Amino acid sequence: GQSKKKCDFMIPENNKKHHTEEISTERLIVRRGQPFTITVSFSAPIHNYLKQMKRTSLIAQTGSHRYQADEIQTEFPISSLGDQNQWSAAVEEQDPNFWTLRVNTPANAPIGQYTLLLRASKSSHFLGDFTLLFNPWCRDDEVFLANEAQRQEYILNQDGIIYQGTENAVLAQPWDFSQFEEDMVDICFTLLVVGEHFQKEKDPAQRKDPVHVCRAVAAMLNCNEFRTLTECEPGQHSNGIPPSKWLGSSPILRQWIASKFQPVRYGQCWVFAAVLCSVLRCLGIPTRVVTGFTWAHNTKSSLSVDEYYDEDGTLLTQDNTARVWTFHVWNECWMARTDLLPEYSGWQALDATCQEKSKGPSFCGPAPVHAIKEGDTQVDYDVCYFFAAINAKCHVWIHKADDTLKPAFGDTKYTGNNISTKGVGSERCEDITHNYKYPEGSLQEKRVLDKAYRNMKELETTSSSTQFISIPTALEEPVNLYTHLQSNSSLQLGQDITLSIEVFNHSGGEKATHLVVGIQALHYNGVPIAQLWKEEFNFNLQSNSVNNLQVSVPHMWFGKELGENHLLRLTAVLRDEDSSYMYLAQEEISICDSPLTIEFPENMVQYEPSTAKISLQNPLTEPLEQCVIAVTGRGLIYRQRSYRLGSVQAKSTQELQIPFTPTQAGPKRLTARLTCLQLQSLKSYRTTNIAAA
Repeated sequence: GQSKKKCDFMIPENNKKHHTEEISTERLIVRRGQPFTITVSFSAPIHNYLKQMKRTSLIAQTGSHRYQADEIQTEFPISSLGDQNQWSAAVEEQDPNFWTLRVNTPANAPIGQYTLLLRASKSSHFLGDFTLLFNPWCRDDEVFLANEAQRQEYILNQDGIIYQGTENAVLAQPWDFSQFEEDMVDICFTLLVVGEHFQKEKDPAQRKDPVHVCRAVAAMLNCNEFRTLTECEPGQHSNGIPPSKWLGSSPILRQWIASKFQPVRYGQCWVFAAVLCSVLRCLGIPTRVVTGFTWAHNTKSSLSVDEYYDEDGTLLTQDNTARVWTFHVWNECWMARTDLLPEYSGWQALDATCQEKSKGPSFCGPAPVHAIKEGDTQVDYDVCYFFAAINAKCHVWIHKADDTLKPAFGDTKYTGNNISTKGVGSERCEDITHNYKYPEGSLQEKRVLDKAYRNMKELETTSSSTQFISIPTALEEPVNLYTHLQSNSSLQLGQDITLSIEVFNHSGGEKATHLVVGIQALHYNGVPIAQLWKEEFNFNLQSNSVNNLQVSVPHMWFGKELGENHLLRLTAVLRDEDSSYMYLAQEEISICDSPLTIEFPENMVQYEPSTAKISLQNPLTEPLEQCVIAVTGRGLIYRQRSYRLGSVQAKSTQELQIPFTPTQAGPKRLTARLTCLQLQSLKSYRTTNIAAA
């Protein structure tokens, strides 16, 4: 038999061809369905090459032990040709002392961490370990994505933007996916294995299926006892890190591993979606983070959601979990759905945030976005939940002092608006609402809603566990009065709110009216924090006339109580004194700008020391107390640094010099986050180009 001396996995060349050189230059990481090359050297020369080749084979296996496969094992011969469609090896070059082998993996091989062995005669020799990932570059892989710019964005880009705020003032928040940091690939496979264990999936061969991998990873994020992250009620995050403070995925995943799988505190929807995006991109599934504004959460797939206000326009928290969120963040993954009809391939919605489902709380998806748009609510997985969340009609009720409920008339509040994601290869926001729904009021929209009602009605009769409640018929609206509320959709820090309220009387007679205008601080998930201001007006309206009110609310009246998402809801409740009909207008605004600015020097070169300047401008008429600025930037700064600034005086600017030495070339982003007594987690970011050394 031959005696093997050593094996060269030709890591730099292979990893570059497989688009994994950013993950490692020390370990072999390859993508399925694409060959890689290795060289085996022998300690004694081999002369009868063909005879020897027939006796030699390779073994690829996964599992915890090097010489016994406790999971997947595949043995394949070494031939002179090889076969692209299955595990195979072909000799490319040979002389008595070494063979160069081209190893092929099938495009549907299970992903995983493999050991490669050489079997000659009866004995096996360890050649080395390699990691196998999904391959969006391979036409036969289920995750194949034809467009190179999209592959660069949805697999290789580590700098993300997650949209928050409101639909009229979308706020771009930076996120570092860091999916290629050195330990991430191991953490991602650990997460997958623990997720499978929780899902009671025993067969590692299922790792060939991207749907299986998505479900196993999503289940791990916050819906089970092994979960990676703990969800918190907004504003309640003592003994943990508030969700708005995280700047990237790797600190969360590292903490989870270091604590031996204790859930990390705390996450909310955008944190779950960001971490899920990092893990799936790392494993090779094209993934993006998506935000939808006015999302009906936990409707249990009913197409109706209720909002309750008191007579002063204060939003009331109801015990039930269904409510309208200002925004919600989920993921989309790109894949062929071989388990469904061909038209359902493409983007799949996947939501790691727990939803109340008939069998208890769980994640949702992957649901074909095409099925959501077409109202095919019976399609797997969980299309009905996504469809309801972005198509439910919101009914507004006034809870009166005598405990009765009255409908509030006014503009319909639509759900599922401005569905947005980061554009490919740029930092602009791309609106993808048209992928999820037809235009408001179009014939196609009516057709889809009718189809969804029919599907849901059938489901209602076949399974009592899922509650599909059809929309109650619209109440006949008295078109006598109408109120319209307008304000600045986004506020600068320290700016006053200017409100304009118009009240129209379309009736033939004079009307006696009572108007209450209010401002409330709100969490992103529709839970009120506090009523900050209100004012009442009484006036008589002549027939067919308009009353126009302008109100200015000083910053000092509402600035103290902002929650971590800096959202405010403005309401105007109009009561017709004669008929006691109630009319409600509402508007949401967010405080968008960050008081931090980042400046870089003109030319920066890899490995040459440099300095960035961060300025904190306090626009308020009071000092900002206990200011801390956290700075992070992959390739610029190691992990995260914190700078304590103490107090920054009213209407003044403080500057901070950040020395750093770039270790990587190309476009690099620096992110700064300010936390102080008055404000939580205001972020700023700037991307610069580092010249290669």
